[in-house]
Amino acid sequence: MIPTDPRPARPPWVLLFCAVCLVAINLRMTITGVGPLLDQIAVDQGVSPAALGALGSVPLLAWALVSPLTHGLNARFGLSRAMSWSLVVLAIGTIWRSLPGGPAHLWIGTALIGVGLAITNVLMPAAIKRFFPERVPLVTGAYTAVLGAAGAAAAGAVVPLSQLPTDDGALGWRAALLMTGAFLPLALVVWILATSDHGIPPRRAALERERSEDPLARPATPIPSPLRGAASAGRRMWGDPLAWLVSLYMGAQSSVFYMLSTWLPAYEVAQGRSAVVAGVDLMVFQLVGIAGSLLIPLLGRSGLRRWLPAILPMVGIVAWIGMLLAPVAMPAWVVIGGLAGGGSFTMSLTLMAVRARSEEHASALSGMAQTLGYSIAALGPIAFGWTHDLSGGWTLPFALLWVAACAQLIIGLFVGRPRFVLDRGVDA
Repeated sequence: MIPTDPRPARPPWVLLFCAVCLVAINLRMTITGVGPLLDQIAVDQGVSPAALGALGSVPLLAWALVSPLTHGLNARFGLSRAMSWSLVVLAIGTIWRSLPGGPAHLWIGTALIGVGLAITNVLMPAAIKRFFPERVPLVTGAYTAVLGAAGAAAAGAVVPLSQLPTDDGALGWRAALLMTGAFLPLALVVWILATSDHGIPPRRAALERERSEDPLARPATPIPSPLRGAASAGRRMWGDPLAWLVSLYMGAQSSVFYMLSTWLPAYEVAQGRSAVVAGVDLMVFQLVGIAGSLLIPLLGRSGLRRWLPAILPMVGIVAWIGMLLAPVAMPAWVVIGGLAGGGSFTMSLTLMAVRARSEEHASALSGMAQTLGYSIAALGPIAFGWTHDLSGGWTLPFALLWVAACAQLIIGLFVGRPRFVLDRGVDA
């Protein structure tokens, strides 16, 4: 009798890849669509655009609060289920944010969006590590490229969508933001189809396979709680110096990205450009980021691999300085900055996967890096708006960008060394 393998057959990698990309489509659209609509939202809500700058920090604060819990959710419920429910929460938040009424719907919906995104952001590096162990840089690059493309599409489309004529006037910002979640149902269905057989927590699944293969061991082999190992890795991660470097690198690059995503359109409008053109510039910034994302797997195979985490912010600094000192050349700065920004984000996610030896360590590292990173990044849009109001100009806010980029550069000099977290003294 031929023994059968009790493990479910893995779905084709193409289906898994499509699931990853569909999830990625929804992760930036719900956020990058807000910046170009800040003026419309401010007029409708009767507040200043500067006051709404805090809106860009709400998802980041949610990420900082929820990310530490995500590693435990993965261990208890499995990656597939945790990711599926995060997409459901994201859909609820997107709908709630666009409900008519007072400002409470806007802020509560944005907070729910942040919760859904927090879980997905933390789990995706671990998912890539599990499903594509031999293709981590390539799939991470494709994932972040799709993130950038979707974010760019939302940034460029929301203002024209909000201005579409209807019987009651323009379509409005609420409907425009609601449309940023149009692909969520499809992403949820494909993700479930692609990963439904892989929802069991990995440590428990391995033990169950061992028991099924050895019937004599069934009565005597208890299944320990996977939370015990998850909690251990999560706690030890906070004492690992390399994990701190990866986390701070994530925080620095995220601060730059979210300050620009929230305030670049407002800055361009202040320089005399129209709101539509400013939204298009933000779209171009994100589209060019796709090229930056896709370049990382290629450059990672070259002699630049060791220094790439530092080179990316060095290129970005040129753009952030140029935006303030020579705004007439904004298209050039948007392209240069987009390349650096897209590459930096891909590099951050890649470090979470390649600096870990296992999926469990990747999940724990991702949880720590995104908790600390987004805690830092959440201050960016608020600080940018506050310094703008305080100074009445744009030099002091842009100085924050320069400081964050310089910090990323310095950290990049150290984090590029090939090592593993929780594995001191052993090089990758």
